[in-house]
Amino acid sequence: MTLQQIYYALKVTDTGSISKAAESLFVSQPSLSNAILELESEIGFDIFERTNRGVRLTADGRDFISEARKLYEDYLSLEEKISNKDVHRQRFGVSAQHYSFATKAFSDTVKEYDTENYEFAMREEKTSAVIRDVAEGKSEIGVLFRSDYNKDVIKRLLDEKNLEFHSVRKTSAYVYLWKNHPLAGKESLSYDDLKDYTLITFEQEGSDSNFLAEEILSDIEFPKHIIVTDRSTSTNLMIGLLGYTLCSGIISSELNGSEFIAIPFKEDENHPNQVMEIGYIIRRGSALNEIGEEYVRNLRAYFEEN
Repeated sequence: MTLQQIYYALKVTDTGSISKAAESLFVSQPSLSNAILELESEIGFDIFERTNRGVRLTADGRDFISEARKLYEDYLSLEEKISNKDVHRQRFGVSAQHYSFATKAFSDTVKEYDTENYEFAMREEKTSAVIRDVAEGKSEIGVLFRSDYNKDVIKRLLDEKNLEFHSVRKTSAYVYLWKNHPLAGKESLSYDDLKDYTLITFEQEGSDSNFLAEEILSDIEFPKHIIVTDRSTSTNLMIGLLGYTLCSGIISSELNGSEFIAIPFKEDENHPNQVMEIGYIIRRGSALNEIGEEYVRNLRAYFEEN
Protein backbone atom coordinates (compact mmCIF):
# COMPACT_ATOMS: atom_id res chain seq x y z
CA MET A 1 0.00 0.00 0.00
CA THR A 2 1.41 3.41 -0.99
CA LEU A 3 0.54 7.00 -0.09
CA GLN A 4 -0.35 7.58 -3.73
CA GLN A 5 -2.90 4.75 -3.65
CA ILE A 6 -4.40 6.18 -0.46
CA TYR A 7 -4.55 9.65 -2.02
CA TYR A 8 -6.28 8.22 -5.09
CA ALA A 9 -8.85 6.42 -2.92
CA LEU A 10 -9.54 9.59 -0.95
CA LYS A 11 -10.00 11.60 -4.14
CA VAL A 12 -12.47 9.03 -5.53
CA THR A 13 -14.36 9.14 -2.23
CA ASP A 14 -14.57 12.94 -2.23
CA THR A 15 -15.71 13.22 -5.86
CA GLY A 16 -17.97 10.13 -5.83
CA SER A 17 -16.72 9.18 -9.27
CA ILE A 18 -13.61 7.57 -10.73
CA SER A 19 -13.90 9.64 -13.89
CA LYS A 20 -14.18 12.94 -11.96
CA ALA A 21 -11.30 11.93 -9.70
CA ALA A 22 -9.14 11.03 -12.71
CA GLU A 23 -9.89 14.40 -14.28
CA SER A 24 -8.91 16.32 -11.13
CA LEU A 25 -5.76 14.21 -10.70
CA PHE A 26 -4.75 14.61 -14.37
CA VAL A 27 -4.43 10.84 -14.82
CA SER A 28 -6.28 8.53 -17.19
CA GLN A 29 -9.40 6.80 -15.93
CA PRO A 30 -7.99 3.28 -16.64
CA SER A 31 -4.82 4.08 -14.69
CA LEU A 32 -6.82 5.28 -11.71
CA SER A 33 -9.18 2.29 -11.87
CA ASN A 34 -6.21 -0.10 -11.93
CA ALA A 35 -4.60 1.64 -8.97
CA ILE A 36 -7.81 1.29 -6.94
CA LEU A 37 -8.20 -2.37 -7.96
CA GLU A 38 -4.61 -3.09 -6.92
CA LEU A 39 -5.23 -1.45 -3.55
CA GLU A 40 -8.43 -3.44 -3.02
CA SER A 41 -6.62 -6.64 -3.97
CA GLU A 42 -3.85 -5.90 -1.49
CA ILE A 43 -6.13 -5.17 1.48
CA GLY A 44 -8.50 -8.03 0.65
CA PHE A 45 -11.86 -6.25 0.28
CA ASP A 46 -13.70 -3.81 -1.98
CA ILE A 47 -13.50 -0.18 -0.93
CA PHE A 48 -16.06 0.97 -3.48
CA GLU A 49 -19.26 -0.34 -4.93
CA ARG A 50 -19.41 0.58 -8.62
CA THR A 51 -22.75 1.85 -9.98
CA ASN A 52 -24.00 3.48 -13.17
CA ARG A 53 -24.03 6.81 -11.31
CA GLY A 54 -20.52 6.59 -9.92
CA VAL A 55 -19.15 4.85 -6.83
CA ARG A 56 -20.09 4.63 -3.17
CA LEU A 57 -18.25 3.27 -0.18
CA THR A 58 -18.85 -0.25 1.04
CA ALA A 59 -19.17 -0.85 4.79
CA ASP A 60 -15.54 -2.04 4.91
CA GLY A 61 -14.56 0.82 2.61
CA ARG A 62 -16.06 3.41 4.94
CA ASP A 63 -13.92 2.15 7.84
CA PHE A 64 -10.84 1.98 5.63
CA ILE A 65 -11.26 5.52 4.25
CA SER A 66 -11.78 6.92 7.75
CA GLU A 67 -8.45 5.49 8.92
CA ALA A 68 -6.69 6.21 5.62
CA ARG A 69 -7.73 9.86 5.77
CA LYS A 70 -6.24 10.23 9.25
CA LEU A 71 -3.01 8.65 8.02
CA TYR A 72 -2.81 10.93 4.99
CA GLU A 73 -3.60 14.02 7.07
CA ASP A 74 -0.75 13.12 9.45
CA TYR A 75 1.56 12.79 6.46
CA LEU A 76 0.52 16.22 5.12
CA SER A 77 0.99 17.77 8.55
CA LEU A 78 4.49 16.31 8.85
CA GLU A 79 5.37 17.41 5.32
CA GLU A 80 4.20 20.95 6.04
CA LYS A 81 6.25 21.16 9.24
CA ILE A 82 9.36 19.97 7.44
CA SER A 83 8.93 22.30 4.48
CA ASN A 84 7.90 25.39 6.46
CA LYS A 85 11.06 27.46 6.67
CA ASP A 86 9.38 30.74 7.60
CA VAL A 87 9.11 29.91 11.29
CA HIS A 88 9.00 33.56 12.42
CA ARG A 89 5.68 34.39 10.77
CA GLN A 90 2.62 33.19 12.71
CA ARG A 91 0.00 31.66 10.46
CA PHE A 92 -3.76 32.01 10.74
CA GLY A 93 -6.32 30.77 8.25
CA VAL A 94 -10.10 30.58 7.96
CA SER A 95 -11.94 28.28 5.57
CA ALA A 96 -15.61 29.07 5.04
CA GLN A 97 -18.59 28.41 2.88
CA HIS A 98 -19.30 31.34 0.54
CA TYR A 99 -20.44 33.78 3.23
CA SER A 100 -19.70 37.51 3.11
CA PHE A 101 -20.01 37.77 6.90
CA ALA A 102 -17.16 35.26 7.30
CA THR A 103 -14.97 37.41 5.03
CA LYS A 104 -16.04 40.61 6.83
CA ALA A 105 -15.01 39.16 10.22
CA PHE A 106 -11.71 38.08 8.67
CA SER A 107 -10.94 41.54 7.26
CA ASP A 108 -11.78 43.13 10.62
CA THR A 109 -9.41 40.69 12.32
CA VAL A 110 -6.51 41.23 9.93
CA LYS A 111 -6.73 45.02 10.49
CA GLU A 112 -5.73 44.44 14.11
CA TYR A 113 -2.38 42.86 13.18
CA ASP A 114 0.77 43.73 11.28
CA THR A 115 0.61 41.56 8.17
CA GLU A 116 4.40 41.73 7.83
CA ASN A 117 4.67 39.50 10.88
CA TYR A 118 1.74 37.19 10.13
CA GLU A 119 0.70 34.94 7.30
CA PHE A 120 -3.08 35.18 6.83
CA ALA A 121 -5.29 33.10 4.57
CA MET A 122 -9.02 33.33 3.79
CA ARG A 123 -10.43 30.42 1.80
CA GLU A 124 -13.95 30.18 0.37
CA GLU A 125 -14.49 26.47 -0.18
CA LYS A 126 -16.94 23.67 -0.74
CA THR A 127 -18.29 22.31 2.53
CA SER A 128 -16.19 19.14 2.44
CA ALA A 129 -13.06 21.24 1.80
CA VAL A 130 -13.85 23.49 4.78
CA ILE A 131 -13.96 20.40 7.00
CA ARG A 132 -10.84 18.95 5.42
CA ASP A 133 -8.85 22.19 5.76
CA VAL A 134 -9.45 22.35 9.51
CA ALA A 135 -8.77 18.64 10.00
CA GLU A 136 -5.46 18.91 8.14
CA GLY A 137 -4.39 22.08 9.95
CA LYS A 138 -4.52 24.17 6.80
CA SER A 139 -6.94 26.51 8.55
CA GLU A 140 -7.47 27.04 12.26
CA ILE A 141 -11.19 27.77 11.91
CA GLY A 142 -13.92 26.65 9.53
CA VAL A 143 -17.27 28.43 9.13
CA LEU A 144 -20.39 26.52 8.05
CA PHE A 145 -23.98 25.88 9.07
CA ARG A 146 -26.13 22.98 10.14
CA SER A 147 -29.88 22.39 10.25
CA ASP A 148 -32.29 19.62 11.18
CA TYR A 149 -31.90 18.32 7.63
CA ASN A 150 -28.11 18.05 7.51
CA LYS A 151 -26.98 17.94 11.16
CA ASP A 152 -26.58 14.13 11.31
CA VAL A 153 -24.33 14.10 8.23
CA ILE A 154 -22.33 17.11 9.47
CA LYS A 155 -21.89 15.45 12.88
CA ARG A 156 -20.67 12.22 11.28
CA LEU A 157 -18.15 14.05 9.09
CA LEU A 158 -16.88 16.12 12.01
CA ASP A 159 -16.60 13.08 14.27
CA GLU A 160 -14.62 11.21 11.62
CA LYS A 161 -12.07 14.02 11.58
CA ASN A 162 -12.10 14.72 15.34
CA LEU A 163 -13.63 18.19 14.94
CA GLU A 164 -16.25 20.03 16.98
CA PHE A 165 -18.93 22.58 16.08
CA HIS A 166 -19.51 25.80 18.06
CA SER A 167 -22.79 27.60 17.45
CA VAL A 168 -22.71 31.38 16.91
CA ARG A 169 -26.07 32.42 15.46
CA LYS A 170 -29.44 30.91 14.50
CA THR A 171 -31.64 32.32 11.78
CA SER A 172 -34.25 31.20 9.25
CA ALA A 173 -34.14 31.12 5.46
CA TYR A 174 -34.01 34.30 3.39
CA VAL A 175 -34.16 34.79 -0.37
CA TYR A 176 -31.20 36.75 -1.72
CA LEU A 177 -31.74 38.55 -5.05
CA TRP A 178 -31.03 41.63 -7.15
CA LYS A 179 -32.70 44.83 -5.91
CA ASN A 180 -34.39 45.29 -9.34
CA HIS A 181 -35.75 41.72 -9.44
CA PRO A 182 -39.53 41.59 -10.13
CA LEU A 183 -40.02 40.07 -6.65
CA ALA A 184 -37.86 42.62 -4.83
CA GLY A 185 -40.82 44.65 -3.55
CA LYS A 186 -42.45 41.80 -1.61
CA GLU A 187 -42.21 41.57 2.18
CA SER A 188 -41.77 37.77 2.01
CA LEU A 189 -41.40 35.17 -0.73
CA SER A 190 -42.98 31.71 -0.92
CA TYR A 191 -42.16 28.64 -2.98
CA ASP A 192 -44.92 29.58 -5.42
CA ASP A 193 -43.38 33.04 -5.85
CA LEU A 194 -39.97 31.52 -6.64
CA LYS A 195 -40.83 28.51 -8.79
CA ASP A 196 -40.69 30.45 -12.08
CA TYR A 197 -37.21 31.82 -11.32
CA THR A 198 -33.80 30.13 -11.19
CA LEU A 199 -32.26 28.98 -7.91
CA ILE A 200 -28.47 29.38 -7.82
CA THR A 201 -26.44 27.12 -5.55
CA PHE A 202 -22.76 26.43 -4.96
CA GLU A 203 -21.26 23.20 -6.24
CA GLN A 204 -20.51 20.47 -3.69
CA GLU A 205 -18.80 17.08 -3.94
CA GLY A 206 -19.14 13.52 -2.70
CA SER A 207 -22.05 11.18 -2.10
CA ASP A 208 -23.46 13.47 0.62
CA SER A 209 -23.47 16.56 -1.61
CA ASN A 210 -27.15 17.37 -1.04
CA PHE A 211 -26.59 17.41 2.74
CA LEU A 212 -23.46 19.56 2.30
CA ALA A 213 -25.26 22.33 0.43
CA GLU A 214 -24.37 25.84 1.60
CA GLU A 215 -27.94 26.96 1.03
CA ILE A 216 -30.72 26.32 3.54
CA LEU A 217 -33.82 24.37 2.35
CA SER A 218 -31.68 22.06 0.19
CA ASP A 219 -34.22 19.29 0.77
CA ILE A 220 -36.82 21.22 -1.25
CA GLU A 221 -36.72 20.61 -4.99
CA PHE A 222 -37.01 23.87 -6.87
CA PRO A 223 -37.92 23.47 -10.59
CA LYS A 224 -35.17 25.70 -12.02
CA HIS A 225 -31.64 25.30 -10.73
CA ILE A 226 -28.09 26.33 -11.72
CA ILE A 227 -24.85 25.32 -9.95
CA VAL A 228 -21.90 27.73 -9.69
CA THR A 229 -18.47 27.65 -8.06
CA ASP A 230 -17.89 31.26 -6.95
CA ARG A 231 -19.75 34.24 -5.53
CA SER A 232 -18.99 36.52 -8.47
CA THR A 233 -20.73 34.18 -10.93
CA SER A 234 -23.63 33.81 -8.52
CA THR A 235 -24.27 37.55 -8.30
CA ASN A 236 -23.82 37.99 -12.06
CA LEU A 237 -26.51 35.37 -12.70
CA MET A 238 -28.81 37.00 -10.17
CA ILE A 239 -28.81 40.00 -12.48
CA GLY A 240 -28.49 38.33 -15.89
CA LEU A 241 -31.04 35.54 -15.29
CA LEU A 242 -33.04 37.15 -12.47
CA GLY A 243 -31.86 34.28 -10.33
CA TYR A 244 -31.85 34.01 -6.55
CA THR A 245 -30.22 32.03 -3.79
CA LEU A 246 -31.26 31.00 -0.28
CA CYS A 247 -29.25 32.29 2.65
CA SER A 248 -29.14 33.38 6.29
CA GLY A 249 -30.20 36.95 5.54
CA ILE A 250 -26.99 38.20 7.21
CA ILE A 251 -25.28 40.03 4.37
CA SER A 252 -22.30 42.37 4.48
CA SER A 253 -23.32 45.43 2.46
CA GLU A 254 -19.77 46.74 2.91
CA LEU A 255 -18.46 43.80 0.84
CA ASN A 256 -21.51 42.94 -1.30
CA GLY A 257 -22.65 46.47 -2.05
CA SER A 258 -26.26 47.69 -2.10
CA GLU A 259 -27.30 45.99 -5.33
CA PHE A 260 -28.75 42.93 -3.60
CA ILE A 261 -31.35 42.41 -0.87
CA ALA A 262 -32.54 39.60 1.40
CA ILE A 263 -36.25 38.88 1.83
CA PRO A 264 -37.68 36.35 4.35
CA PHE A 265 -38.79 33.00 2.94
CA LYS A 266 -42.48 32.39 3.64
CA GLU A 267 -43.21 28.76 4.46
CA ASP A 268 -46.35 26.83 3.53
CA GLU A 269 -47.71 23.40 4.39
CA ASN A 270 -45.55 21.61 1.80
CA HIS A 271 -42.46 23.83 2.03
CA PRO A 272 -41.60 24.56 5.68
CA ASN A 273 -38.88 26.96 6.73
CA GLN A 274 -35.86 25.71 8.71
CA VAL A 275 -33.52 26.99 11.38
CA MET A 276 -30.06 27.72 10.01
CA GLU A 277 -27.47 27.38 12.80
CA ILE A 278 -24.26 29.17 11.81
CA GLY A 279 -21.09 28.29 13.65
CA TYR A 280 -17.41 27.53 13.46
CA ILE A 281 -15.47 24.28 13.64
CA ILE A 282 -12.09 23.61 15.24
CA ARG A 283 -10.14 20.52 16.21
CA ARG A 284 -11.79 18.75 19.12
CA GLY A 285 -10.31 19.77 22.47
CA SER A 286 -8.11 22.50 21.00
CA ALA A 287 -8.12 26.10 22.19
CA LEU A 288 -8.27 29.11 19.90
CA ASN A 289 -5.15 31.23 19.77
CA GLU A 290 -5.29 35.02 20.18
CA ILE A 291 -6.11 35.64 16.51
CA GLY A 292 -8.76 32.92 16.48
CA GLU A 293 -10.47 34.42 19.52
CA GLU A 294 -10.40 37.84 17.83
CA TYR A 295 -11.95 36.36 14.69
CA VAL A 296 -14.80 34.76 16.63
CA ARG A 297 -15.41 38.01 18.54
CA ASN A 298 -15.66 39.88 15.23
CA LEU A 299 -18.00 37.24 13.85
CA ARG A 300 -20.30 37.49 16.87
CA ALA A 301 -20.14 41.30 16.84
CA TYR A 302 -21.18 41.44 13.20
CA PHE A 303 -24.17 39.15 13.86
CA GLU A 304 -25.24 41.32 16.80
CA GLU A 305 -25.05 44.46 14.66
CA ASN A 306 -27.07 42.84 11.84
